[in-house]
Amino acid sequence: MGIRERKTGVNHMPRIIKERSKKSGLPPGTLVHIGEKSDREIKITVMDYNEAGVEEKEIKALKECFYYTDTSIVSWINVEGLHEIEIIRQFGDCHGLHPLVMEDIVNTDQRPKMEDFGDYLYIVLKMLRIGKDQEIVTEQVSLILGANFVISYQEGIQGDVFNPIRERIRNGKGRIRSMKADYLAYSLMDAVVDNYFVVLEGVGERIEDLEEEVMTNPAPETVRKIHRLKRDMIFLRKAVWPLREVIGALERRETPLVSEAVVVYLRDVYDHTIQVIDAVETYRDMLSGMLDIYLSSLSNRMNEVMKFLTVIGTIFLPLTFIAGVYGMNFQFMPELRWHWGYFASLWLMLAVAALMLFYFKRKKWL
Repeated sequence: MGIRERKTGVNHMPRIIKERSKKSGLPPGTLVHIGEKSDREIKITVMDYNEAGVEEKEIKALKECFYYTDTSIVSWINVEGLHEIEIIRQFGDCHGLHPLVMEDIVNTDQRPKMEDFGDYLYIVLKMLRIGKDQEIVTEQVSLILGANFVISYQEGIQGDVFNPIRERIRNGKGRIRSMKADYLAYSLMDAVVDNYFVVLEGVGERIEDLEEEVMTNPAPETVRKIHRLKRDMIFLRKAVWPLREVIGALERRETPLVSEAVVVYLRDVYDHTIQVIDAVETYRDMLSGMLDIYLSSLSNRMNEVMKFLTVIGTIFLPLTFIAGVYGMNFQFMPELRWHWGYFASLWLMLAVAALMLFYFKRKKWL
């Protein structure tokens, strides 16, 4: 299992930092998509809801621009796909987004962050999931939080972790339909953070299997698995560490867009983020220790082989001497004409070998 992103090289290892060369020299606010190209069309869906009910629809034309004047209705607009720059530009202009915000939205190599633009907040976080082939799928999610709306931008990768929230809105479960847009933004961030635990459980199982392999049967493929897992930990750390700062800033209520009622829930997300960070650091230490164990296992195996060869060579040294002595062609050697000389020399060799093995055992060299 590895991180699913832009693949390069023979081993298809993902880039930790995506290519930004095509943005070099361009003025600020220029929209250039950086990330994995999608062959799917951009899909824009809207959920308008309040305590009375919910309405869902899909935007087919950008002419359907929304103006949020009725504060009793919360709108969740979800945009899937960032590769069609002109549509992203027009949609951002329709909702009055700053050009730098739109530039960051289409750049999927952003660090998790939060920026306050007065009448809305811009939040970036990384959504991680387990793919069909047990690989980690990473996707950037950008949230625009207004007084009574949330716009979420996704890269367009099939599937997300927001289905439970959609079902809660549809069925009216929990308090989400009675709360404002800040609670919706919290719910989306909470779903992303909770899914980190699912990813960590999968990584933990792989680490346990790998630990058993390192201890019992280390092989060259083992060290490649360790390095792949270490790269996964780098991606997880890169996604989670900055998110702590984002949630901490929201928890401090530095903006009127976050109400006091939501701060309690944000504290819970903050605690979960700390737990994820602790787990990531623990796994990183375990993988570093496993690499040391792997190298030690190889060294111990080599020592065992060398010890065995040394013992065999040491035993055959006196035997070779005996065979060499009686292999000389001198005429006047007393034992040459002895009837039992051949068998006596063989028994002498066996006795010497047995005595040496006994001595090695007594010295605990075997």
